[in-house]
Amino acid sequence: MRYSRICSGVFVSRPNRFLAMVEIDGEIQACHVKNTGRCKELLTEGAALYLQCSDNANRKTQYDVIAVQKGDILINMDSQAPNRAAEEWIKQGGLLPQVTLLKPETRFEDSRLDFYVETANRRMYVEVKGVTLEADGLALFPDAPTQRGIKHIRHLCRCVENGDEAMLLFVVQMKGVRGLSPNDATHPQFGDALREAKRKGVRIEARDCIVTPDSMTIADEIPVYL
Repeated sequence: MRYSRICSGVFVSRPNRFLAMVEIDGEIQACHVKNTGRCKELLTEGAALYLQCSDNANRKTQYDVIAVQKGDILINMDSQAPNRAAEEWIKQGGLLPQVTLLKPETRFEDSRLDFYVETANRRMYVEVKGVTLEADGLALFPDAPTQRGIKHIRHLCRCVENGDEAMLLFVVQMKGVRGLSPNDATHPQFGDALREAKRKGVRIEARDCIVTPDSMTIADEIPVYL
């Protein structure tokens, strides 16, 4: 997936979860943050940011925060990017060969799962989780407690019980990590649910991404340490 009209800036402050104050060409601009997570380890004073400039004159903010430089790692922090990249990856045969049907946002019981995928002889539900938290070379999820995430895991387990395949795909929005682990220190119940899902036959997979200031592409599978 690719962005257009990209520029660079320097992070100054974050007055609320939707806005960041960013210095762009010597001026402080209010920019939309396309990630409502905490991101405290990413949005630090002086951090280099990449932003997309909107051509919509009716918007309150002209810029969207797309990516941030954290040390040697460029991290995409657009919360919409993982699903867009996953859809491209599935269409290109990354998940299953010869996909005959791909339905985004598919209802299952009282929830919606990100994708329903069919081939001539397989049916699979896929839930995508974007990952932006990195510590000591390890990607961690979640960065904050997520009851919604646990609900999705339980629904994936029921997909397997109903005779379908199910997958939880962690899209790690960076390169350079050695693997992914559930963030048990932040939300141990999510880690417990993930391990139970693995035992019940849910496919748990993590893939890193090639990230540039104006693109993000799903790349290599990395280990998941449960």
